[in-house]
Amino acid sequence: MVGAKGRTLVLIVLAALLAGSVVYLRVWKTERMYPGDLRGEMVVDGLKRTYIVHLPRNFSEDEHLPLLIALHGGGGSGFDMERLTRGGLNVLAEGERFVVVYPDGVEGHWNDGRNLSRYRAQRENIDDVAFISALIDLFVREYGVNGSRVYVTGMSNGGLMTYRLACEIPERLAAVAVVGVSMSENLYDSCSPRTQVPIMIILGKDDPIVPWDGGELHFGPVKLGRVVSVEKTVEYWADRNGCTVRHGREYLPDADPEDGTRVWIERYSNCSGGAEVVLYGIEGGGHTWPGGYQYLPRSIIGKTSGDIDANGVIWRFLSSYSRDG
Repeated sequence: MVGAKGRTLVLIVLAALLAGSVVYLRVWKTERMYPGDLRGEMVVDGLKRTYIVHLPRNFSEDEHLPLLIALHGGGGSGFDMERLTRGGLNVLAEGERFVVVYPDGVEGHWNDGRNLSRYRAQRENIDDVAFISALIDLFVREYGVNGSRVYVTGMSNGGLMTYRLACEIPERLAAVAVVGVSMSENLYDSCSPRTQVPIMIILGKDDPIVPWDGGELHFGPVKLGRVVSVEKTVEYWADRNGCTVRHGREYLPDADPEDGTRVWIERYSNCSGGAEVVLYGIEGGGHTWPGGYQYLPRSIIGKTSGDIDANGVIWRFLSSYSRDG
């Protein structure tokens, strides 16, 4: 649900570059991309897939760096996800030393399990779980990333895809973070992860697209499937992770009094394997990335909170976990 402008030229060039059936990385820099970014392409299930990778300066395979996969919202691209965060994940990658990958969904969308006929990714049941798994394999094999420290975050449609990955390949993920969406009803009813996954959820209470108490997702008059409430989503993962302690709501300082939002945290701890569940609720917050780019007017997507920087909050949470403990 995160859109973008001016992708036509990039898509035309990309179409010309997509050839062959071998997984590989092609260096392809454009003025639109951030310094240090490379464009990658690969073939999964006969379908050509693309992504942007940001490698920190002086990258070496011998470092065995963590890997963060950041999934864009519906109608977007890897570059749009990078832009949404204001390049903040890249900045963190430089200082904290990790690799960031921004994959592209098929025609701007992920097959997150809602089974919507309007989007090719879902209509044709594109195997995006296989795509993300192949990306992990590629970066472990070719770039020496630490397979025990693989993380996924996503916004909106990318957040729904993140839930799906946590359900279907939890053994490959050290932790995940979702922004801007609760679980879809379809996934809530079918998810059966084989292992615990630490999870952080960030959601605006006044999101005009995603109803806090569950119900129909919608962008204007367009209906986009149904989600369960934020409360049911958080309680689901707390139960799955065996958490036995629920901490009371804690309000954070109003760091940006002019943004019309307030942020609180709820934590679930004493979980199996230490896999905590954390909710950041944003009073007054919209369908946005806190501290990020206001990609559409407030009248359409609501307010962007300046009280927290989602990039830093997410990385601090994710990076505290490793699949091997």
